Amino acid sequence: MDSREIRGYSILAKGDEPLIINSEEFLVPSQSSKEKYKVSKLDGWTCECKDFKFRKTKCKHIHAVEFLLKMRGKVDNDEKLEFVDEIAGKVECQFCKSDNIVRNGFVKNKGENKQRFFCKSCKKTFYKDAELNYIRNPKVIVLAIDLYMKGLSLRKITDTLNQFFSVKIHHETVRRWITKFTASMNNYVNQFKPELSEAWHLDEQNIKVKGKWLWSWNCLDEGTRFLIANTITEKRNVNDARQILQNAVSNVEDAPEFLITDGLHAYKKAIKKEFCSVSREEIAVKHVRARSLRDKRQNNNIIERFHSTFRERDKVMRGFKSKVTAKEITDGFRTYYNFIRPHQALNGLTPSQTANIQLNLDRNKWLSLLKQSLKR
Repeated sequence: MDSREIRGYSILAKGDEPLIINSEEFLVPSQSSKEKYKVSKLDGWTCECKDFKFRKTKCKHIHAVEFLLKMRGKVDNDEKLEFVDEIAGKVECQFCKSDNIVRNGFVKNKGENKQRFFCKSCKKTFYKDAELNYIRNPKVIVLAIDLYMKGLSLRKITDTLNQFFSVKIHHETVRRWITKFTASMNNYVNQFKPELSEAWHLDEQNIKVKGKWLWSWNCLDEGTRFLIANTITEKRNVNDARQILQNAVSNVEDAPEFLITDGLHAYKKAIKKEFCSVSREEIAVKHVRARSLRDKRQNNNIIERFHSTFRERDKVMRGFKSKVTAKEITDGFRTYYNFIRPHQALNGLTPSQTANIQLNLDRNKWLSLLKQSLKR
């Protein structure tokens, strides 16, 4: 997602909803004046703002209208109730294992809400975690996750859900959804082994955790753009570099022929320790140290581009609260990057599709992936 899309989302999140003139024309409030820009989709998208007139590309006002139209058609009312039980899993009596049960209210125990069930077969009552019953439609959950991965803050997401779906929830509820369900999807997709190219790119970038700068290491395949592994460390020494290499190798079937890195000296020693042959005379993987951004054959531009994509998410947060939180979000972003986000360099395919991981996800990839992860 580019910066114009994010600003388009922000327009709606602030409450500046476009005025619908008709099905083809809209008025979008300016963010810097009292002026309103006319957006039209009669013969392709057009806007009266200077950004569109001079650059002939979709501006933030067009993205705001597109997002408004998508949001209005996002939730189908006929699915509101029937999928709640499916996503929560089959519920059966804890005593007689019968499925002839009914819901019987909620009970609060130690600060947590429990769903109470009554079994019509054995006439007994039992309890089950009730978190999934707070929201009637799981599409709202995956929409919240999608908006978060695309750069919106937790509070802006809750405001958007309130505006368009009349769903009033606390921003911490959204955070729990993201943590809980991305963990489930991460565990599910990690079982698949991608088919990768012969060259991997490695690099590290700064992230702020509790006011302290840590290092986020990433390993990306050149041919498929598949993010193979990621990890977070406090330093950039040889052991830290070995950690990302070990994680990457554990997630694939075969090691690469080439490893492309920047000039960090820790990579050279780490690669030698991890990929040295039995005789310890030859290294099984060729290490290529990127020379400059202009050198087309030996540069690390591919993974630098990924870091720019992640920074769109990272900069909104202004830092993570803990190393655990940082790991949860970066792992979730890896799933988003590999399985949800279409890649322009891959002709609109996701890295997982290019790496021959065929999950047959529907148009709503998040929802399909969530269903599969909870049914396994």
